Amino acid sequence: MTVLLSGSLAFDHIMIFPGYFEDHILPDKLHVLNVSFLVDSLDRFRGGVSGNIAFNLALLGQSCKIVAPVGNDFGAYRQNLDDGGVDTSALWVIDEELTASAFITTDRADNQITGFYPGAMGRAGEMSVSGHLEGVSMAVVSPTAPDAMERHIRELTDSGTPYMFDPGQQIVALPAETLRAGIAGAQILVGNDYEFAMIAEKTGIDPDVLATACPVTAVTLGELGSTIRSKNETFEIPSAPARNVVDPTGAGDAYRAGLLTGVLHGWPLDAAGRLGSIAAAYAVEAKGTQEHSYTIEEFRTRFQDTFPDYADDVVKLQGAS
Repeated sequence: MTVLLSGSLAFDHIMIFPGYFEDHILPDKLHVLNVSFLVDSLDRFRGGVSGNIAFNLALLGQSCKIVAPVGNDFGAYRQNLDDGGVDTSALWVIDEELTASAFITTDRADNQITGFYPGAMGRAGEMSVSGHLEGVSMAVVSPTAPDAMERHIRELTDSGTPYMFDPGQQIVALPAETLRAGIAGAQILVGNDYEFAMIAEKTGIDPDVLATACPVTAVTLGELGSTIRSKNETFEIPSAPARNVVDPTGAGDAYRAGLLTGVLHGWPLDAAGRLGSIAAAYAVEAKGTQEHSYTIEEFRTRFQDTFPDYADDVVKLQGAS
């Protein structure tokens, strides 16, 4: 059972400004804005939605491969994915481009100024997933270049390949008809509560209809857990307590990996959602989206301790060999 991942691969550059942006921006001078912030830390992390989901799938022993373009600076990132068990054979290295990069400066009030350079990701629409579907049980269409998302939705639908639709940060950029097509063909629709509201507004789909528009819908609610619906059932999934919240970034991607793993192994949806909750808890306990780790035995023990009523499900989880 292999998961095919269509989505972004990127580097995240995180900078911390020890002051407040508002102290350095003059409202009456915005038309001639020219400011510089001296930051006191800079961290560079591996990121991108498909990379984050793949990293977490590999930790859970779930076979996966990524179809995405990357730049000439991707070598060390690729090696890390390879070492973790992710299939990177379908990556397209564009020698004249750099890998997509986000540059995020955060002030003391958690306000952020972000610049994003798409780099190689800008050519994602030139890549087809059709030649990479052998042995694929489930695909994921997640945020990347809008033309790539539109193409991959069409190719997966035409091939009859089940997929999770995770439009996320690209809801604003995607045409309403692409969102509707992605929903119509998806096996699983996932997003946070704000994203579901955005989808409903943009597509004109009634929120109550959207909640059951796919065989499975999963709405994440941060520390409040998630709600998973099938055609006939609704499950309120609690979050798993974190030992120490360091960085919530990437928790949603870890949740998706856990949910996918449970679904592919035939778990009941309430158990699969709890698997996602445990995966997300590990993610928030480290700075960066791919800096946490665990063995499958450690994961099983934590799952059993947190959700003892579901202990019989997690014993079936097999890690990577």
